[in-house]
Amino acid sequence: MSTRLTSFSKILIVLVVMVVLFFLFRKFIPQNDRKSADASEVKTEEAKQNSETVNEEKTTWNKSFNYTPTKPVNGKLKGVVELGASGFNSFIVNMDNNKNWELKKAEWGNSLVYDNMATSGDIREGLKRYITKILDYGVDGRDIHFVVSSGAQKVESTKKIIRELKNMNYVVNTVTPEQEAKYALTAVLPNKYRTVAFVVDIGSGNTKISWVQNNGSTKGIETYGAKYYKNKVDDKTVYQDVFNKSKLIPKNRTKVCFMIGGVPFKLAKEVRKDKERYTVLKDPGDYNVEGAK
Repeated sequence: MSTRLTSFSKILIVLVVMVVLFFLFRKFIPQNDRKSADASEVKTEEAKQNSETVNEEKTTWNKSFNYTPTKPVNGKLKGVVELGASGFNSFIVNMDNNKNWELKKAEWGNSLVYDNMATSGDIREGLKRYITKILDYGVDGRDIHFVVSSGAQKVESTKKIIRELKNMNYVVNTVTPEQEAKYALTAVLPNKYRTVAFVVDIGSGNTKISWVQNNGSTKGIETYGAKYYKNKVDDKTVYQDVFNKSKLIPKNRTKVCFMIGGVPFKLAKEVRKDKERYTVLKDPGDYNVEGAK
């Protein structure tokens, strides 16, 4: 027995099938769409965060120190030669009677004088060539000052150089780590920062930390230098000593840290603008360190 469907019945069946298909699509298809949408939102957020990170890094690299030192008036050229543990560092400055100064020329890590030091004659000739370069710049011979860093005094070859300089009638000043720390502070720290900042001088043989105490005197302390590894000292020992020494700095003097030395100079070269005296370093994690630093 067969049953003939009316037109109305056919229409009802089609509607039922469409409704079923609608709910089936709604149950399964939107989930996939939602996942895609969620994934899209995640990718968009990640891209935004990455963009913000890049922009933040660029901002860090472009930071500047808003301080303009007082220029010297009617100054005079003076030369300072530091006998460091790794070589000679020379500086020519223009300085006035009020101790305002500006750097005119600098040479870092010149080891020529340390080379070929078999005889006293070799040392003397090497020193003469080195001093002549400073004289040729216009510095009076009486205004060339030699300073032996506290780290260099531990190097045997330095004693030969000091002896020859004295034979050439130059005055050679030897300094203790505490004195060196004080001199670094005097040269680097602007007066307006004396009550809020401290100074770190990172040398090859040792590091000097200094700050101005409440009574106006300067306090200087010593810790390991940048090349501590040459003395077979492990990283943990150095870290602990630096950490302990840093705790001696009064909290109200830690707002700004001024750093000098060979390693800070190399780090500053990556972001230094023209011949600015002060350069803001990048965050430690932003540097790609090569070698032992």
